[in-house]
Amino acid sequence: MQRDQPQTPPVMDWLLRGLRIGASTIAIVELLRSDWLGGCLSSLAWLMFVQVERRRAAVEKGPND
Repeated sequence: MQRDQPQTPPVMDWLLRGLRIGASTIAIVELLRSDWLGGCLSSLAWLMFVQVERRRAAVEKGPND
């Protein structure tokens, strides 16, 4: 069993997933209401959360996997 790699707490994973879902929901609602600024900013927030999740998954997986 390897102890070198710290385990990310599942709370952080759930929090990040909740922020991603919330940002996408707000983006859709704002765009449907024709609030372009709020919709675009929420879309950018959603994109940022998706990229953070992908990078965290790549780091956890490791370069040799």
